[in-house]
Amino acid sequence: QVQLVESGGGLVQAGGSLRLSCAASGSIFSYNTMGWYRQAPGKQRELVAAITSGGMPNYADTVKGRFTISRDNAKNVMYLQMNSLKPEDTAVYYCRAFVAGRSYWGQGTQVTVSS
Repeated sequence: QVQLVESGGGLVQAGGSLRLSCAASGSIFSYNTMGWYRQAPGKQRELVAAITSGGMPNYADTVKGRFTISRDNAKNVMYLQMNSLKPEDTAVYYCRAFVAGRSYWGQGTQVTVSS
């Protein structure tokens, strides 16, 4: 059973930074694509960034140049470094992993950016 646990969310002022972590219960070396999603109140969940098993990243246009996704297979952790945060980045952030044809989600971590 794959379990994903996010951490690192919190309250930050606009222009600030946060680093989110997604810790997996097992080895992520065999995981396929992993990603970060977010859901703001009243809005649909959306993809923020994804990273392939080979480390190739992909970003939503709204976060390009500000966010960086990475994964440390040795530590079984995926990260999202978020810089130059904006109030519109406020949302619950979820990590997702594709493993052996199945999708798994974490429970989410709240990010709030004040203006």
